[in-house]
Amino acid sequence: MDEVLLITGSSGIAAAVARMWAAEDSVFVFGVNENECRSLADELDAGYAVGDVRDEAAVKHGVAECLDRFGQIDALMNVAGVSARSMGDGPLHECTSEAWEAVMDLNAKGTFLMCREVLGLWTKNRQAGVILNTGSVLARHPQREHFATVGYAASKGAIEAMSVAAAAYYAPEGIRINVIAPGLVHTPMTARAQANADINKYMIQKQPLRKGMLSAEDVAQAACFLLRRDSSPITGQILNVDAGWTVSE
Repeated sequence: MDEVLLITGSSGIAAAVARMWAAEDSVFVFGVNENECRSLADELDAGYAVGDVRDEAAVKHGVAECLDRFGQIDALMNVAGVSARSMGDGPLHECTSEAWEAVMDLNAKGTFLMCREVLGLWTKNRQAGVILNTGSVLARHPQREHFATVGYAASKGAIEAMSVAAAAYYAPEGIRINVIAPGLVHTPMTARAQANADINKYMIQKQPLRKGMLSAEDVAQAACFLLRRDSSPITGQILNVDAGWTVSE
C-alpha cells in the first residue's frame, strides 16, 4: 500500500518534495493558495485542501480531508512559512511587533497545530508515523550582514526545540520527528535575496558546494530520505542542508 504524505505549502520546497514523493507514493497538499494547490494536485494526481495552518478549524478540516481521500496519513511535512522582512523583521532593536507576531503565528504556531492534530490521530490509533518540520540554518548559525532577521530565526528555533522535545516523548510509540534546516534556497520566499547582487556574490563563498543558492530539489532529496523508512533509526535530529553554510565564513 502507498504511504501517504500530508504536506503544508504548495510552492518552492513543498512542491519539490511533493513531486519527488509522488513518484512512488501518495501526496495530499494543504495550503492557502487554491490555484497552486489545485495545479500541483492535478499534476501529481494528489489530493488537496485549502486552508491556513494558523487556523485550528482549518487544520482539522485539512487532516480530515486527507483521511477522506486516502484513509490514512503516514507522514507529515510542515513547510508552509513566511519571511516577515517586509513587515519590519530585522535586528532585535529594530524588529517590529507586527513582524515578530507574523513569523511566530505562521511558522511556529502553524507547525505546532499541524503536529498536534496528526499526533493526536496517531496516538489515538496507536500508529507509527514520521514528521519532518522545516527549520533554518539561521536558527543556530546567524549571519549579521545580510540576514539579520531575529523574528524569523526565533520562529525557526522554536520549531527546532519543539521538534526535539516531541521526538523524545513519542519515540517509544514508533513516531519519529526530525527537522530539516535549509540554507538559502531558490524559492519564491527568497525573491529579495535573489535580486540582490551583493547577496548573490556572498553566497558563492557561504554555500560553496553549490556556489550560490540551493535548489528546492536539493532540499527535497534530503527531506524524502528523512520521511521514508530508510531513515527509520533517526529521530530528534536537525539536519542542515546548506551547501556548506554552517562551516563557511
